[in-house]
Amino acid sequence: MKRTIVLRAVTLGICFALPGAAFAQTAKDLVGTWTMAKNVNIKADGSKADVFGSHGTGQAIFSSDGRFVVVNINPDTPKFAANNRGQGTADENKAAMLGGIGLYGTYKVVNKEISMKVEGSTYPNWTGTDQKRTIKAYNKDEFTWSLAASIGGTAEVTWKRMK
Repeated sequence: MKRTIVLRAVTLGICFALPGAAFAQTAKDLVGTWTMAKNVNIKADGSKADVFGSHGTGQAIFSSDGRFVVVNINPDTPKFAANNRGQGTADENKAAMLGGIGLYGTYKVVNKEISMKVEGSTYPNWTGTDQKRTIKAYNKDEFTWSLAASIGGTAEVTWKRMK
């Protein structure tokens, strides 16, 4: 009896002592609307940069039927002078492409990984692909994932549950 109590206490202590020890185990854990708290690109040399600028924002919606939508933007992206997205200059179009990304499709969670089957994306190279996100930390109100970034390097994105 005493040994069982000690074992449980040690196990519980390990779970609380390890940062990020809890992980989303099923798609149900992610259901809801999340707001982007941080989106950092880590380059091969270890340098870091805010992917969508210091005011970057975004939302991720995970539905109970296994569908998702993710949109991230840099609200400081310059507006097009022509006020017509079909008439953007090369520089305006480049800034717009770097200033945001959106994707949607279906998802599932297996162990510590979110597998996203991308049906459509503003980055055309992702459309029709399976994108993997490694869950680095998770609790019911916040989680962080990492991925191979579409701009090179590794992205670490932290999401907070919207209430």
